[in-house]
Amino acid sequence: MYRYDEFDTAFLAKRNAQFRAQVERRIDGSLTEDEFKPLRLMNGLYLQLHAYMLRVAIPYGSLDAQKLRKLAELAERWDKGYGHFTTRQNIQYNWPKLRDVPDMLDALAEVGMHAIQTSGNTIRNVTADHFAGASADEIADPRPYAELIRQWSTDHPEFQFLPRKFKIAITGSPNDRAVTRAHDIGLRMLEREGQTGFEVIVGGGLGRTPMVGKVIRDFVPENELLPYLEAVVHVYNQHGRRDNKYKARIKITVHENGLDTIREQVEAAFERTRAEFEGVDERVIARIRARFRAPDLVGGETQAYQDARLDPVFRSWADTNLAEHKDPDHAIVTISLKAHGATPGDATAGQMRVMAELAEQYGYDELRISHQQNVILPHVRKSDLPAVFEELKAAGLATANIGLASDIIACPGMDYCALATARSIPVAQQLAQRVEDLRIEHEVGPLQIKISGCINACGHHHVGHIGILGLDRGGVETYQITLGGDATETAEIGQRTGPGFSYEEIVPAIERLMLAYLEVREDETETFLEAYRRLGVAPFKEALYGPEKQRDAA
Repeated sequence: MYRYDEFDTAFLAKRNAQFRAQVERRIDGSLTEDEFKPLRLMNGLYLQLHAYMLRVAIPYGSLDAQKLRKLAELAERWDKGYGHFTTRQNIQYNWPKLRDVPDMLDALAEVGMHAIQTSGNTIRNVTADHFAGASADEIADPRPYAELIRQWSTDHPEFQFLPRKFKIAITGSPNDRAVTRAHDIGLRMLEREGQTGFEVIVGGGLGRTPMVGKVIRDFVPENELLPYLEAVVHVYNQHGRRDNKYKARIKITVHENGLDTIREQVEAAFERTRAEFEGVDERVIARIRARFRAPDLVGGETQAYQDARLDPVFRSWADTNLAEHKDPDHAIVTISLKAHGATPGDATAGQMRVMAELAEQYGYDELRISHQQNVILPHVRKSDLPAVFEELKAAGLATANIGLASDIIACPGMDYCALATARSIPVAQQLAQRVEDLRIEHEVGPLQIKISGCINACGHHHVGHIGILGLDRGGVETYQITLGGDATETAEIGQRTGPGFSYEEIVPAIERLMLAYLEVREDETETFLEAYRRLGVAPFKEALYGPEKQRDAA
């Protein structure tokens, strides 16, 4: 894991002292809220529906026990005892007092954490595959390159006031777990003729104009990655629209100008900038890569794990919450923050400390945060899995639902967010509880349900197998349903089914979809998404609206 050096430490201290002075000026009235807004956004502080909200960066989702314990301390000392993990692999605190925020930032700096560029029209927290460095299907660990991008983009003098926020995701696996095609820039690691490089995807994004990103260059060598990214963001900064914030993202720039035109301009800018970076990247990458050395894995017998699988409760958890590790004596453990009826992505301070303890005792002191709002122990010996399961169960963290219907992504919605037009959290809670009551979750199998409380799509509803978008229709919450979305390497935007449903109707509507799927699937191996792609929308529309309303909806 990357450790801050003297430069990083001094940089954070200076930034935090600067912001402390700005907060003092806001409190004493020297700064108005409008004057304070751009300053607080540069430091991850939002003004939400009820209070300020601090968004803390967890770069590329990587944590150790010390950092997670510090996050627990912030939750207990300056918030209401919990934190909310987001789809950007960040954590949010929903109730800090303004006067306490500088102390929170100083506390974070003690363990090499910050809130820089988690907001504002700049390059945001770089996200990565949450199985990075552990997965059996990985070409290489993408996190050193994510760290390289973090260092390059932090306080970059040209890119602090872009036309709109800018998001970058990176994966080292052919199986895309980082949603790269729904980002402003997506990077997929490749090996070509013995050389490591990247496929570069641009113009993805969700929100009110959802688009799947397009490949602008099929291979960029690793030592040319930064000058190429510099060229892409430079062209966007020049041509991105500033007259309309709804048309300011790079996806609109690519759409309005055409991919070929943007590619031509990027290549020209790349030629100009490449010479300035020549020979630098390789030395920097080597230095950073050394800080991501894989742990010295200690193997051992797996009989305890095999014996534990005789217990159906443990076996259910193992079948859903474990993934294949590159070392056969280890497994990747995903800890569900989606207990049935709970708020998706929330973890109490006590739960954070339990996960930190597990990481230290059983996980080589490594954790990851996923964009699906769960926590990962990337390296756990199979012989230790029964003990890990028992401790998770005692902490209410052993729900066996990863990738299933109750593993719902949900934004904070109207319970917290000033932009939201409908509630997300109560819908997710009720839906998860309904699935549990029906006892059909494991029968339904892999199903990604994603909920957003407004058109900004922080819940990624556009790429859910079932997407739910909450809207305000004449003062009434209405929920649109989309089907067929896909967040992987075969990314697709879901298609709207028809008229929306009221708050009271939305959970029964999703229940009908799941039951319809069980009726029309070919066999138990055909997933919901596969059935939808084979059959199209018709049988699912009929389940939602009935034959007559289905014709009206069409």
